[in-house]
Amino acid sequence: MDLSRFARRRYTSFVTPLEPLPRFSAALAASCPGGRGPEVWIKRDDMLGLFPGGNKTRKLEFLVADALGQGADTLITCGAPQSNHCRITLAAAAREGLKCRFVIEERVPGSFSETASGNHFMFRLMGVESLTVVPAGSNMAQAMQAQADALAAQGRKGYIVPGGGSNALGGLGYVACAQELQQQFFDMGVQIDRVVVGSGSSGTHGGLLAGFLGNRIHIPIVGIGVSRDPADQEPLVHKEAQAVADLLNLNMVVPRDAVLSIGGYWQPKYSVPNPMMVEAVQMLARTEGIPLDPVYTGKIMAGLIGLSRQGYFKPGERVLFLHTGGLPSVHAFERVLLDGPPA
Repeated sequence: MDLSRFARRRYTSFVTPLEPLPRFSAALAASCPGGRGPEVWIKRDDMLGLFPGGNKTRKLEFLVADALGQGADTLITCGAPQSNHCRITLAAAAREGLKCRFVIEERVPGSFSETASGNHFMFRLMGVESLTVVPAGSNMAQAMQAQADALAAQGRKGYIVPGGGSNALGGLGYVACAQELQQQFFDMGVQIDRVVVGSGSSGTHGGLLAGFLGNRIHIPIVGIGVSRDPADQEPLVHKEAQAVADLLNLNMVVPRDAVLSIGGYWQPKYSVPNPMMVEAVQMLARTEGIPLDPVYTGKIMAGLIGLSRQGYFKPGERVLFLHTGGLPSVHAFERVLLDGPPA
């Protein structure tokens, strides 16, 4: 697939590493049936540009290029109080000399704090122009449009980046990732049996799926839900994958059975810690020295661990974990990650 016809800003000057996790795999195997588990590998998209990296960087390469092409002077986006997406969008804006505005949805009542650490500290450090907090369930598209209208009244031009950067254009970032992975598999002589990825706003999961199908990469993708169970999540992923395929003119109907997500690891609520997440974060940090974040990658890895212990993955099967970043939010959950969530 040729992505060259799409405008793109380059925020990462290297290919993110693809690495085995031998000590983590051994620790996991010890708790699996028969003392055998999968061979876990990792794709280090936490090392992407716009420090400290994360999956949204790939999406913003296309979205910000579109914003600049339209003459925008301000990026407008939305997310939760510790949004990685908001933080990376702000970093892109700073890199490009643009202003940035957020609409923050307080999905868990009382979770927003002006003095919070983690990503909220980064919002303030990198100079977000304005931050509007709205209650859970608000119409986020409408709230972002209100910001764009306010800018227009001042003679400025805002560009709305959808939540998570998840639309067809943003999804091209993970088509590019699929192509990058395909080349790495060839160069390294590595055969991967399954890929485990987070499934939230659906841009990463859907974009990667479209990229795998379009490039004829026959590796199943297992999405671990971070905010919804499969009945609600899978239609979103399917819609995103189809939108990306249509944008690329692939003349392809995305098979519904190619979309797989697993629920049960994100409860009790989005962004609220659970013991499985804490175990996953501690386990990877203490075996491989790689941090995960509590909202996304910690729960995604909890899913990989839980599925392994259930025998979902065959012993010795090579399972690739896509690390989508989120480092700053670790600092907003320090006590939870050391002591565990409250009972």
